[in-house]
Amino acid sequence: MKAMVLRDIGKPLVLEERPDPLPGPGEIRLVVEACAVCRTDLHVVDGDLPNPRLPLVPGHEIVGIVDAVGKGVDAARLGRRAGVPWLGHTCGDCAYCRSGAENLCDAPLFTGYTRDGGFATHVVADSAYAFDLDADADPVSTAPLLCAGLIGWRALGKAGDGRSVGLYGFGAAAHILTQICAFQGRTVFAFTRPGDEAAQRFALGLGAGWAGPSDAPPPEPLDAAIVFAPVGDLVPLALRAVRKGGRVVLGGIHMSDIPRMPYSILWEERSIASVANLTREDARTFFPTARTAGVRTHTTAYPLTRANEALDDLRNGRFSGAAVLVP
Repeated sequence: MKAMVLRDIGKPLVLEERPDPLPGPGEIRLVVEACAVCRTDLHVVDGDLPNPRLPLVPGHEIVGIVDAVGKGVDAARLGRRAGVPWLGHTCGDCAYCRSGAENLCDAPLFTGYTRDGGFATHVVADSAYAFDLDADADPVSTAPLLCAGLIGWRALGKAGDGRSVGLYGFGAAAHILTQICAFQGRTVFAFTRPGDEAAQRFALGLGAGWAGPSDAPPPEPLDAAIVFAPVGDLVPLALRAVRKGGRVVLGGIHMSDIPRMPYSILWEERSIASVANLTREDARTFFPTARTAGVRTHTTAYPLTRANEALDDLRNGRFSGAAVLVP
């Protein structure tokens, strides 16, 4: 197999030739068809997230074909298309797992962080955490749904049933969630980097009702806001934008420090919530909704060997939608 490997934090990934991995008990091996590039991959590579397993193959938005199964796995999965997300394994025994909050497991494994991911031609995954996908699903279009879609869906659930939703940071997750919200009859207010008129036009083209810079107030109070950009300075702005009783959801795994702010913008029962990881139940509800809503991801494809370029383009906002590596 070929893989783009992180050997040193902050350094470019290195192309390596490795023996094809073998699935252990309860595992499957996939021939990778596509792996989207997530901002979390940047946080891993740049050292924002502590203690990755090194050397490491990043990537956790994986679509591939099952070509080998380990002991205890139904052989009927051979030849099927499957998706592998960020949450790669949970203990099943801790209080969180027993209560249905497996996303908060005390002893998890994360794809592309504490176990090898999909910036490769092959990947091994826990079969219980790999989702069967439609046989006719387009791998490149589907890959961003495995994290950007799932995290956006979980964040929307935390935001509640409000009809007006602000999205701060219009990247891969927001461009998927805008389509879901439009399907549900909600109005999206898209907040982009100041001066990024291309992103604002992109948002409006996907069904947003309003688009403007992140430092501008919306034309009306919002029922909820979701902050996808890893910028703590956006949190007070989002709190000022929501109505009394509104909620601000933080959708990232890493964020710069939230600045000091007056209590008055939190008062009147506004609240802040974070989203951590995902659950398999999120996938069971999200994928049918995305299919019914006709979600179309906007992608820029890169060959596997250009993974460093894809990461750099993501870091600098050089594309709309999502980057996808194609081995």
